Amino acid sequence: MQIIFVSCSNKFNNMRYNQPTLNKYEKILEEGEYVIRYERGNFQSGYCILEAKKVVVLNKFLSIEGRINTLTDLIPLIKINIDLLTLDSQKLYEEIMKQAKTKKGDTATQQELGV
Repeated sequence: MQIIFVSCSNKFNNMRYNQPTLNKYEKILEEGEYVIRYERGNFQSGYCILEAKKVVVLNKFLSIEGRINTLTDLIPLIKINIDLLTLDSQKLYEEIMKQAKTKKGDTATQQELGV
């Protein structure tokens, strides 16, 4: 069983932090055959992934903004079959993946510059 922990910091410039946005993010995982659970616990990153069981556990005390930011960081880390997603979910998934690649490139550039 593989457990992945990371911190959350991704943000889209024009994203609204509200329940409908959170529902869209959760829908990507659900359509990708992952179960999302909100539980209490000592999550330093706000979540953990039980990859073998396709379970994502999020800290239930996170705000909506925290949940969205956490899912933004989490989605690129897990294997989701894009063919299982609806067209709207595919578009959002691709946007999240693009943002993750951009962030990864920015981090590499900062490391090269010694920032």
